[in-house]
Amino acid sequence: MSEVVFLLDVDNTLLDNDSVAADLRRHLTEAFGEEREERYWAFFEELRSELGYADYLGALQRFRLAYPHETGLIQMSTWLIDYPFPERLYPGSLEVIAHLGKMGLPVVLTDGDVVFQPRKIARSGIHAAVEGHVLLYVHKEEELDEVERRYPAEHYVLVDDKLRILSAVKEAWGERVTTVFPRQGHYALDPEVLSRYPPADISVDRIGDLTSLSLNEFRA
Repeated sequence: MSEVVFLLDVDNTLLDNDSVAADLRRHLTEAFGEEREERYWAFFEELRSELGYADYLGALQRFRLAYPHETGLIQMSTWLIDYPFPERLYPGSLEVIAHLGKMGLPVVLTDGDVVFQPRKIARSGIHAAVEGHVLLYVHKEEELDEVERRYPAEHYVLVDDKLRILSAVKEAWGERVTTVFPRQGHYALDPEVLSRYPPADISVDRIGDLTSLSLNEFRA
């Protein structure tokens, strides 16, 4: 059993996924035009409603079924798979993982598909930084028993840009978890979301700010 396990989200926590999506929008518009770019995102939202997580490659498959003669889809899939994710890490993300590693065990806890999300984690350097300690689920807040089984700890620290997730885990684990809210990305800045859920135990403006916190501050 570890004394402290740090559970780290990826999208808009360690990595600026909003910028990845913006780049994808531009690339789709340049390759297929604005109308078909909007159609791709319609497929994307349909899949997210059905699956409960973002599936960029799945949306591309549906796009292919709708436009079977678009030869540019081959380049589109390559663009997605080979996206330069290291350039989208928030400043200080890997330094934060190293800092937390001196006080406990950093573990990635994320949602997503089983192809693109692992690719993103590997290519960005996050997988190597946490030494392969990666948990990937459909709804991570529903897998806390499994998290405990794989990484038993006296105390957990959950770092996530979604107050909904932080609130759900706090309700389940109570004082056994410290919730940390980096105010990054569109979820973290949405006034409606901010008013709907209670505040986290710790809030920071950016993920890099965590390098200034001690173990006692995390456990307080």
